[in-house]
Amino acid sequence: MSNDTSSTPDVPETASSGDVAWVLASTALVWIMIPGVGYFYSGMARSKNALSLIFLSLVSVAVVSFQWWLWGFSLTFGPAPSKFIGNLDYAFFRNVNNLPLNATNNQKISAASNLPVIAFAIYQCMFAAITPALAIGAAAERGRILPTAVFIFIWTTVVYDVVACWTWNVNGWSSVLGGLDFAGGTPVHIASGAAALAYCLALGKRHGHGTEEFKPHNISNTVIGTALLWFGWFGFNGGSELAANGRAALACVVTNLAASVGGITWCLVDFRLERKLSVIGFCSGAVAGLVAITPGSGFVGAPAAVIFGVAAGIFCNLAVKLKHVLDFDDALDVFAVHGIGGFVGNILTGVFAQKSVIAADGTDLPGGWIDGNWMQVPYQLADSVAGLSYSFVLTYLILIIMNKIPGLSIRSTEEDETAGLDISEIGELAYHHIEKLITANSDEERINEKIQKNESNV
Repeated sequence: MSNDTSSTPDVPETASSGDVAWVLASTALVWIMIPGVGYFYSGMARSKNALSLIFLSLVSVAVVSFQWWLWGFSLTFGPAPSKFIGNLDYAFFRNVNNLPLNATNNQKISAASNLPVIAFAIYQCMFAAITPALAIGAAAERGRILPTAVFIFIWTTVVYDVVACWTWNVNGWSSVLGGLDFAGGTPVHIASGAAALAYCLALGKRHGHGTEEFKPHNISNTVIGTALLWFGWFGFNGGSELAANGRAALACVVTNLAASVGGITWCLVDFRLERKLSVIGFCSGAVAGLVAITPGSGFVGAPAAVIFGVAAGIFCNLAVKLKHVLDFDDALDVFAVHGIGGFVGNILTGVFAQKSVIAADGTDLPGGWIDGNWMQVPYQLADSVAGLSYSFVLTYLILIIMNKIPGLSIRSTEEDETAGLDISEIGELAYHHIEKLITANSDEERINEKIQKNESNV
């Protein structure tokens, strides 16, 4: 038997079991964020719409998981014939197996490029699933559920897959240009924030907007949602390294620090005006900090994370006022927190990205302004503006077209909105005592109508 190995084919090296375990654990962490979004939104809505928002978060998981298997993963990470969209080589998860990422040429080569494609695919599926779940918060309390599920499928295909491809696919135009986005500043947050703005404009304002006070019904739910989001974000950002190493650990450190500073900053900004420490304000600020640090989490050091948190707490807080100034009904401030927060994070990444942090796992990418790379901020700005514009325009067009198709009208009737989407759309309630109130109110309305009719007859 010959000992000559010169003709032996190269066998792709596979990732360590620890790296694979970390990515799979991160997949579970990101998954738990999705019902976390539902609880976060549920607490800020009125009680008669609480269950529908939690339900929609799970609908997003189910619809996008199917879409991702069908063609979403392929359109996003398949070998791209253009700089905007992949092909269908991986449709139905064909050719998605245990081959390492570096053998598929759909991911920038890094220390994590030996991760099995199947592990990468299920991890990225969670990113795709949470993004529309974030966006539909703007339609709270008046958007019909079945058309929303259809919208999620279409939007993920037409908007998310395209934006994620140009950001993360090795052939995407932003990737080629040199844009830095570690965990989804543009594909997840800017895209969902812009979609939320388009959604609330297409739907119109809730009945009673401007005359009634829409108070959060259960702030405890919002705290639970914040906790689940904060907890899961360690997998969202730390897992994006796709390896269990020091850079992943640093991503977790800056994630936690930005969230903490963001929550404190928002609280202080509100305290300046109200002289109260708002729990809702702290939760909103923490999420804003998490959003802002997302694109830079694998590129910046801990001192920069403090700046990210402060900037997110201030700018996102101020952005909430836009809906009053411009008179639109973003029910749960999705655009202010995710759209503006993602934009702030992208720009600050261009300023504070450090080559020394990026090179911790052997990745060779330039830093930002802090390292003398003056063009990085314009690259980040181009990616951000493109993502916001594309998502807003396409989302609005999707909704306008859907609204003209029988059975897919996106707005609930005034009667259903008054009763609440829980009872009118799904026939179940988060709180059973609400049903008695609804019945009592309906009976009172009928009695008043009869009285008015009798008085008119007399």
